[in-house]
Amino acid sequence: MTYRQPVSLLWWTRRRSYLLFVLRELSSIAVAWFVVHFLLLVTAVHRGTAAYREFLGWSASPLILLVNLVALAFVVLHAVTWFSLAPKAIVVRMQGQQVPPHMIAAGHFGAWIAISAVVAFVLVVML
Repeated sequence: MTYRQPVSLLWWTRRRSYLLFVLRELSSIAVAWFVVHFLLLVTAVHRGTAAYREFLGWSASPLILLVNLVALAFVVLHAVTWFSLAPKAIVVRMQGQQVPPHMIAAGHFGAWIAISAVVAFVLVVML
């Protein structure tokens, strides 16, 4: 009979790389929450002004605000870890030479910042 050393339930918290991996995988729950919240918003808008105002009141409750803030933190973690992993999955060659990994990551982060700035500008101007 082979001895198997018991493994702690929180084994993944001992190394930063394991912790980030597990947290990034768990962040899919936050993404799912944002989808559900958005679908509830669309449904409320479709049902009319009263339903929309009720949805806004519900969304402004401290519990939902806290859930949305935690979900936002997880989604940002997901995006940062995903963009940081991109250079390992994408090999770009320009003029026969490989583009350095930090340049690929910088391109992703730069595009994220630029698109976020455009969306913020449109929202501020439109509202």
